[in-house]
Amino acid sequence: MDKFVELKRAVETVEIVDTHAHNIVALDSNVPFLSCFSEAKEEDETIDFKRSLKEVAELYGSKLSVDAVQESRQHLGLESSANTCFKAARISALLIDDGLDLDKKLDIKWHEHFAPKVGRILRIEDVAKKILEKGTDGTKWTLDSFMESFSKELKSYPLNQSIDSRIVIVAYRTGLAINTDVTVKEAEEGLSEVLCGGNAVRISNKSFLDYIFMHALVVAQSYDLPMQIDTGFGEKDLDLRLANPLNLRNLLEDKRFTKNRLVLLHVSYPFSKEASYLASVYPQVYLDFGLAIPKLRYHRMISSVKELMDFAPMNKVMFSTDGFAFAESFYLGARIAREVVFSVLRDACIDGDLSIPEALAVVKDIFAETAKQFYKLDVSSRYSDVEPHHLSTSFQKEQNDSLTDVTLVRVMWLDFSGQHRCRVIPQQRFNSSVKRDGLGLSVECMGLTSICDNLSEDTWLPASGEVRTVPDLSTKCRVPWAKHQEMVLTDMLTEPGKPWHYCPRDVLRRFSKILEDDYGLVMNAGVEVEFYILKTILADDKEVMQSFDRTPYCSTAAIDAASSVLNEIVACLQSLNITIEQIHSESGKGQFEIVLGYTDAITQADNLVYTHEIIKGIARKHGLLATFMPKYSPDGNWPYRDDQSAHDAGSGSHVHISLSKNGENVFTASSDYNRYGMSKFGESFMAGVLSHVRSICVFSCPLPNSYERFQTKSWNALFLCWGPETKELTMRTCSPPGMDGAVTNFELRTFDGCANPPLGFAALLVAGIDGLRNNLKIPDPADPEDYNLFDYNDENEDTRLPTSLSCSIIHIFSDEWFLETMGENFLKARRGVCGDEIKYYCECGKDPYSEVMFKY
Repeated sequence: MDKFVELKRAVETVEIVDTHAHNIVALDSNVPFLSCFSEAKEEDETIDFKRSLKEVAELYGSKLSVDAVQESRQHLGLESSANTCFKAARISALLIDDGLDLDKKLDIKWHEHFAPKVGRILRIEDVAKKILEKGTDGTKWTLDSFMESFSKELKSYPLNQSIDSRIVIVAYRTGLAINTDVTVKEAEEGLSEVLCGGNAVRISNKSFLDYIFMHALVVAQSYDLPMQIDTGFGEKDLDLRLANPLNLRNLLEDKRFTKNRLVLLHVSYPFSKEASYLASVYPQVYLDFGLAIPKLRYHRMISSVKELMDFAPMNKVMFSTDGFAFAESFYLGARIAREVVFSVLRDACIDGDLSIPEALAVVKDIFAETAKQFYKLDVSSRYSDVEPHHLSTSFQKEQNDSLTDVTLVRVMWLDFSGQHRCRVIPQQRFNSSVKRDGLGLSVECMGLTSICDNLSEDTWLPASGEVRTVPDLSTKCRVPWAKHQEMVLTDMLTEPGKPWHYCPRDVLRRFSKILEDDYGLVMNAGVEVEFYILKTILADDKEVMQSFDRTPYCSTAAIDAASSVLNEIVACLQSLNITIEQIHSESGKGQFEIVLGYTDAITQADNLVYTHEIIKGIARKHGLLATFMPKYSPDGNWPYRDDQSAHDAGSGSHVHISLSKNGENVFTASSDYNRYGMSKFGESFMAGVLSHVRSICVFSCPLPNSYERFQTKSWNALFLCWGPETKELTMRTCSPPGMDGAVTNFELRTFDGCANPPLGFAALLVAGIDGLRNNLKIPDPADPEDYNLFDYNDENEDTRLPTSLSCSIIHIFSDEWFLETMGENFLKARRGVCGDEIKYYCECGKDPYSEVMFKY
């Protein structure tokens, strides 16, 4: 079996171009979730149902029941569960047929969150139907007037640049014996019959369908668009007796259409042999084996794919999940297809029909390369360094041993003080039990401080007991600087499927779900990650830390000096599919900034954790120290310093926030509402954040040291105000060039690298939701020319940011909204950790944080 390890690896890791699927629906759609597993209306006892349910339950780490799986996906929220499924499916491109009538289906652009390339499949029958339905308002259609509208509508799609990769589909209801010589008279009579059907237009007249199909072929050929033909399995309206693709030979041999490129969907099941024959004889015919997998029994799937290999050239076969409504169906389609393809190719190698190198080439062709060429898709790799969700059970031993060289897995969590902690597990034990059951963790571990590992005195956490830190397998990846290790983030559960109230990742998911359920919105975040790189030198026979260099803001020399470190950091981030928008040196000596691109808050929180891990890990590898401390030498008197460190800028993690709805940025003003360039959603959300900034600071500026950063004229905020494009204020709105003042997002500067990212983002959501529910208005912007007038004194204390962590604590416990939504006990648990931090800071004199810089 060892010789098939390489083949198995290739099948499991290849990134899929999904050439035919349908829209996902909203969580509250009336489409039954059971349809993801079976066409039955109730749970059934078939092997296929049980297999599919088991796969999805394992993906989510839930109990083996439909209710438990549904609870898990509801708990995760739509975007997070979809991200989990698409990442596990390793789908890098997606072509969507949006003609399927689904309750509350999401638009095509929404799907771009999960696949970097998304295209539309246009049903020509739907185009015709929508045109004819206009007749219900009194329009009198003739064949000429209809064909004029039909042709205009078809031609408009290739010219529409808003959605990439436009293609055409015909779901042919009247069989495939197409009359290529259908006359105008026959088409006119067919149109009359259709129009006599009443208000509910249903196109079933064969002559009329043949006529518009022939015209669509002409349009497709003129724009070099492929045509997908739904020939068999899965179409309820199709008479299978007329669905044999051999009926297409008359069309295929018509010289007018030999340049058309045609795809027979679903392998023309149950006529797979006939379809394979056509693909082998006619150069314009290609095959797609979606839907036949996974709806058939496993052995029939294998038989179906083997029939393809009897006749069809392997470079003319493509794959689609035919996923619909639920992201889990996309995952199941991809997951089971990989098993089937591996089984078929392994048998072909055993029989001597293929060599291993030839089989490897077939894997790439079927799942990706043929589709890229056929549909002319420019698809970049998305998961090159991300391990597959899991390999099939028959190859579990190979995965544990020779298939990978991973020996250890870091099981990670973040505590209330924002520190990254982990336990390291041998991979064999991880695969056998930990990935399913997690690890026990004392609840008191959430109450450890940044000072030491003693328990906080007053955390309000339970005095005893454990939670399970259960791996979120969608976050599992290689440790880029330690290639024999993997790392994975965890959720804290009290029992399978039930999150612990104090789990930071669950807190973020809860409030993200409220925003989505109540307002249909998703909070997106981009982050400016600032940090110092320090080196060790000998001074007076002592080791001291010194700035890596002494160059100024955006210095080219700084990039030269740190190029080897930065290059490796960038490569590691990209290997984890973390988007980087830019890098530059900051104004501090040895200070740098890496800007992370926008994504939803849940994903960005995970990205931020891994970004910190990578930056610190690569720095250590080079014998350096990277620190995210807000002010790593606040008074210039540390033993770990150089003479300039006291005057250097602090480090923040400034967060840029926008809101999206169905994948569209809705923060920007529109014709319906425009105040300071913001939409009503945008203004109210931002106003909520501004009104609760001092409470947010408990989570976003979590250490006493955080407040050393807030100084006048140091690119940091001091007062509760905002302005357009004004970086000296707490918040600013951002308007890209050419937008005429339209705002795309706002920036909050009171967020630093010591924050626990899920809790920091959750606090932003809590504040923004309050703004939305009360329709808050943003106050007038501050005039940056008058900023020097904002001198602190007792009279304007209410307009100033907190001067200390103690002040932030006082503010949040007087904030009724935060007490109500986050819970008093939760806030008391956070206060307990803060209390120990504050006490240590006050009692330790001039050197309270000389060790903490090594932890953040």
